[in-house]
Amino acid sequence: MNIPENIFKSYDIRGIYPQEINEENIIPIIKAIYVLIQKEKNTTESITIVVGRDMRLSSPSLFTIAIKTLLQLGATIIDAGVVSTPTLYFTVFHYGYDGGFQITASHNPKEYNGIKIVRNTTNGLVKIGKSTGMDEIKRMTIEGINPSSSIKFGTITQKNNIMKDEVKNAFIIANNPIILPFKIVADAANAMGATYIDELFRNIPGNLVRMNFELDGNFPVHPADPLQLDTLIDLQKKVIEEKADFGLAPDGDGDRLFFIDEKGQIVQPSHITALVARELLNKNPNQKILYDIRYIITPKKIIEESGGKSVVTKVGHAFITEKMHEVGGIFAGESSAHYFFKATGNAEAQLPIILIVLKIMSETGKKLSEIISSLSRSFESGEFNFKVNNASEIILALSEKYKDGEISNLDGIAITYPEWRFSVRTSNTEPLLRLNVESENKNITSEKKNELTGFIENIAEKYKIIKSNS
Repeated sequence: MNIPENIFKSYDIRGIYPQEINEENIIPIIKAIYVLIQKEKNTTESITIVVGRDMRLSSPSLFTIAIKTLLQLGATIIDAGVVSTPTLYFTVFHYGYDGGFQITASHNPKEYNGIKIVRNTTNGLVKIGKSTGMDEIKRMTIEGINPSSSIKFGTITQKNNIMKDEVKNAFIIANNPIILPFKIVADAANAMGATYIDELFRNIPGNLVRMNFELDGNFPVHPADPLQLDTLIDLQKKVIEEKADFGLAPDGDGDRLFFIDEKGQIVQPSHITALVARELLNKNPNQKILYDIRYIITPKKIIEESGGKSVVTKVGHAFITEKMHEVGGIFAGESSAHYFFKATGNAEAQLPIILIVLKIMSETGKKLSEIISSLSRSFESGEFNFKVNNASEIILALSEKYKDGEISNLDGIAITYPEWRFSVRTSNTEPLLRLNVESENKNITSEKKNELTGFIENIAEKYKIIKSNS
């Protein structure tokens, strides 16, 4: 059986269907996942596993084989159905199941599929990534394993009304706000974010203008990846055309969410992090808020001004959840628009984010652009990606050229000066070198971005620049 080692990523399992992941090789993968969760529970007895899937064309057949394999292993299966990844995480944590996995390839193109895995603990969810069990799953999958169980055949139960409970929980996290009626435009890219946005708007006043809400694994209109800025153009235009209060753009499995303000401008995720952090710290002073290494100026200043404590993390949802377990933070935000709450087991949850933004707008009477402008403390370059063959050489050269700055090697290299800083790191999911620059001065950000881009171009082998976020 051909099981490519490259499908086992830092955060999840992901590959092209059917060449790299298919109905045959998913069987040993599911066995390995089950054994890992059993092992962490310190039992050989039946455990309860939640299984969900997205709308990709290959997901139904992979889901069916996964269920069949778990039944043969003696698992107690909770069938979550067609749900977003945050909804899958919510199901595992809220109802206290042992673990779960979502069949999805997130924002990747339609030919991909994969698996995101979590296990439940007394301290919250553990995302299965490189440092939390993925290498063990990879080893067991490739070497082969025959799990033993005292249960001859498993059981399966369909779980209903999950999203109703998810919305109720989001209201609790947002401190049960009174929401005024707003007009919101959402472009779900024919993907899973449509499910929870629809459910939310059944429970709040206002007008939801839907774009591409029909679930379709062909992604007929555009890729479900809001980091590709061209996918946001129609949404930006629609927000202005509809005179809407803001726009929403989730990714393929719904665990990332971008905001567009009423002027059609993209709101930087680091600014959403700062906004939510300030709101949470009003009710929970002196708590820790986490954010990733790419953009830190605005969240750091807002957290300090609000009496909180800052913690900088590596990039990646599995790493951030792991860090939240370690330091005990109540909230984390990532520059790629993942948002994490202690109250959801340290996993992504986008519903509380939407509610908190609506709450602040309802209470202040201000437009989203005004609110964001009032807390912005930095200008960000947007992420620039370079396809190169000598990433480590480039990082080393940058370390030498900018050695007079304050250097961090937490994730790639980040160098800070009094007036500006930059981060360069390799992607955990693609063969790319990623550059981010920020400062408190727009001209300095632009100048240093051009300086760094030129330097990288001069020493890069086979480079290609792709601006993916601004």
